[in-house]
Amino acid sequence: MIFVSICIGSSCHLKGSQKMVELFEEKIKSENLDDEVILSGSFCLGKCNREGVTLTVGDGINEEIIAGVKPESFNEFWNTKIAPNLNK
Repeated sequence: MIFVSICIGSSCHLKGSQKMVELFEEKIKSENLDDEVILSGSFCLGKCNREGVTLTVGDGINEEIIAGVKPESFNEFWNTKIAPNLNK
C-alpha cells in the first residue's frame, strides 16, 4: 500500500494542488487502485519556496517529501514514484 499526501495549503493551492488531487483521483479510479493507493491532503509541508506542489509518498512507516511536482509532470511522477511500488 502506498500513502500519498498532497499539500493543499495556500502556496501549493496556487501552484496547482487541486489539479494534482484530480489527476491522482482519476488515475487511482481508472486503474482500480483504491486498495493500493491511499490519497489524502495536508497543509504546509515546509517546501513553499519551491516551484510546484509538495507531496509525501510512503508506505505508512517511511515517507519521502517531494517538492516541485507540477500537473504537467504527473505522469512522470506516477511512473517513477508510484507505479514501481504497487503490489500488482
